[in-house]
Amino acid sequence: MVAAKPTPLQLVGDEDSSKRRQIVDGARKVFMDLGFDGASMGEIARSAGVSKGTLYVYFADKSRLFEAIVEEESLEQGKVAFNFDPERDVAATLMDFGQAYIQLLCRPGGGSAIRTVMAIAERMPEVGRRFYNNVVALTIAKLGAYLEAHVRSGDLDIEDCPLAATQFMQMCQASLFMPFVFQAAPAPSAERIAEVVGSATRMFLAAYQVKRG
Repeated sequence: MVAAKPTPLQLVGDEDSSKRRQIVDGARKVFMDLGFDGASMGEIARSAGVSKGTLYVYFADKSRLFEAIVEEESLEQGKVAFNFDPERDVAATLMDFGQAYIQLLCRPGGGSAIRTVMAIAERMPEVGRRFYNNVVALTIAKLGAYLEAHVRSGDLDIEDCPLAATQFMQMCQASLFMPFVFQAAPAPSAERIAEVVGSATRMFLAAYQVKRG
C-alpha cells in the first residue's frame, strides 16, 4: 500500500491558520471600536465574516479571543529592534531610540490597543501583567542594560539604571503620548517627536553624563 501524501494535511493546517487570522483581525476591530464590554461574540463573528459556530471552534469566549489579540500585540511590539549596541554614542543612541519608541507608541491603532489593555487589566490582571512584562518592562531592561554598559565605561554616572531608563522613556512621552492615547490630539509629527526627544536627551545627559574636566 502506498502511503498518502502529506500535502492535504498541510493545506488543512494553512486553512486553519488563515481562518484564525481572519477571526483575530475581525475581533481586533470590534474590540477597538466597542471596547471589551461592548463587544459580543455575535458582533465579532459578523466582523470576521464567519458563523458563531465557527468562531466558537477557535475561541471558547471573548476573553480567550482578547488574550490572543494582546499576545499578538506583545509579539508585534517585541519585533521592533532598537539599536542598543554598547559601542554606540550615548546621545545618538538615546535620540534614535526615543524617536523609534514614540513612533511605535503613537502608530495607527497603537493607542487603541493600549487603551483596551488598560481598560481590562483590572478584570484580567494576568493579561495586563503579560502585556507589561513583554512590552514595557522588556524595553526598560534593554535600555537599562545599555546604560549600565556606559556606566562601566565611565561615560555615565547612574546608580539605578532601570530607573534612569524609565525616566528617559517617560520624558520622551511628555506632551506626546497622553494626548494621543486619550484622543485629545492626533499622532505627533516626526518633527515634533524629534523636538521632544531631543529635549529629553539633553535633560538626561545633563543629569547623568560624566563631566569631563
